Amino acid sequence: MEFVKMHGLGNDFIVVAGEQELPSNASELAIQLCNRFFGIGADGLVYILPSEHADFKMQIMNSDGSEAEQCGNAIRCVAKYVYDRQLTDKKNITIETLGAGVQPLQLEVDAATHSVERVRVDMGEPILEGTKVPTTIDAERVVNQPIEVDGETFYFTAVSMGNPHCVIYVDDAVNFDLAAWGPKLEVHPLFPRKINVEFVTVRSRDYTDMRVWERGAGPTLACGTGACATIVSSVLNGYTDRTATVSLKGGDLQIEWNEADNHVYMTGPAAFVYEGVL
Repeated sequence: MEFVKMHGLGNDFIVVAGEQELPSNASELAIQLCNRFFGIGADGLVYILPSEHADFKMQIMNSDGSEAEQCGNAIRCVAKYVYDRQLTDKKNITIETLGAGVQPLQLEVDAATHSVERVRVDMGEPILEGTKVPTTIDAERVVNQPIEVDGETFYFTAVSMGNPHCVIYVDDAVNFDLAAWGPKLEVHPLFPRKINVEFVTVRSRDYTDMRVWERGAGPTLACGTGACATIVSSVLNGYTDRTATVSLKGGDLQIEWNEADNHVYMTGPAAFVYEGVL
């Protein structure tokens, strides 16, 4: 099996192209290959597949073997892969995902190297209805909702970007103890399909710090859908404008929640690390 190691702001993936469908042992492969001590090491295993509805299809297996509905950093890596590897010559492409359907992407190509430097992704409309995120809370919007874990009360806003997110505001996201609270919140009974947890500190109307505990992967250096959920949540809570920068451990993403079409747009880089044969 040929593979390419890629990352979006340090959120890293093993990318495989050439299969016609998701292998039956994809879950086992993800657990084996994503192991950072006994495998290649990555946050997820990404397959680029044929699509009947878009230019390409992306399926993602988390490092614990579960399948992710969507991943903002992975989709930028896929866009760079298919253009740089000359699987397409288009700078506007579509990629089919499990959780968000067909997503349009605009590729920013470096004129000198002819390689993709940044990708702008139409992440679609955020899902805010409580039971559709999903949470067990039957409400049109779940905003600043209390949640108790081990005697500690947090307040969260629930957003789905094709995958579920729980955004919590803290005094210092950069130094927040992810390991202490992330795994407990991920499996809280309020979230029937588990959840990604973002800890956020708002610095200004157009800038936030965010750290993430990803469902099925644990702490990662970046989360594209989480950055989108962060700005949607921050607008709903009155903390930021609709266009803002989300600063993650691996770098920055520019997020826009467009008022005209209600879609969220994410812009950020993608990078190759190395390639190999397994």
